[in-house]
Amino acid sequence: MKEFFKELFEYNHLVNEEFIRCFAGKEAGIPEKSVRLLNHLINAQQIWNCRIEGKKNSTGVWDIHPLTMLEAMNQANLDESLRILKSIDLDAMIAYTNIAGNAYQSSVQNILFHVLNHSSYHRGQVASGLVEAGIEAPVSDYIAFKR
Repeated sequence: MKEFFKELFEYNHLVNEEFIRCFAGKEAGIPEKSVRLLNHLINAQQIWNCRIEGKKNSTGVWDIHPLTMLEAMNQANLDESLRILKSIDLDAMIAYTNIAGNAYQSSVQNILFHVLNHSSYHRGQVASGLVEAGIEAPVSDYIAFKR
């Protein structure tokens, strides 16, 4: 299972990179909602990684970053997610507080799946916004990554 998660996080990272490259040089034409959502999905992965590892996080879920910072965050997220896969049992339970202040517990496996699913969901929204603005969106299908 860990190897499959590794592949999924590598795919997630690569597709995020494609969207960041797509945004480069077109910042003025990129819909604001697409900018917010791409930042959001990268911020969320960082937040969840910190929760799993019990680290303090300084990134807000809706913070907006320059593209160069997004690129660095995306790489750091991959590195951290892969470290988590190597060092933490997928069945381990993680206690955390969400942004509304509610306390929960979830398994590492469920959190990691959530991060990947959340990213795919919002990338679809980002792509829709790009297409509506007349900008070709990157291919983000998992099967294209596996080919």
